[in-house]
Amino acid sequence: MSREGLANRCFVCGTGNPIGLGVEFRVDGDHCRAEFTPDARHVGYDGVTHGGILFSLLDDVMANWLWLRGEQCFTARADIRYRAQLPIGTRVSLQSELVRRKGKLAMLTGRVVRADSGEVVAEASGSFMLVAP
Repeated sequence: MSREGLANRCFVCGTGNPIGLGVEFRVDGDHCRAEFTPDARHVGYDGVTHGGILFSLLDDVMANWLWLRGEQCFTARADIRYRAQLPIGTRVSLQSELVRRKGKLAMLTGRVVRADSGEVVAEASGSFMLVAP
């Protein structure tokens, strides 16, 4: 199965998931980046983006740092810190970077940043288990 086929139904980035978020990740030097604008389907309460959507975005921007470089992985552990509410309709930038590798683990960090103000909405750190090809 092709690499695209392996993740085609991913909720965050899969092109074959009709209810997915449709995020397109890209490698940018030492970072993985993407943009996303939450809409009414992503609300938690009072016009605010659900925290689970933010966590999903962070998990995927970190995992895609590896995936887009040809490495399959799965999340072993992740921690998130929510710093601000994200109103529905507010565009954000997603970014991640590798912190270090240790054996079969890769440690990464990720951030969700408001495009209009530069405010950090949420940040995460995660450990990802690398899967042998």
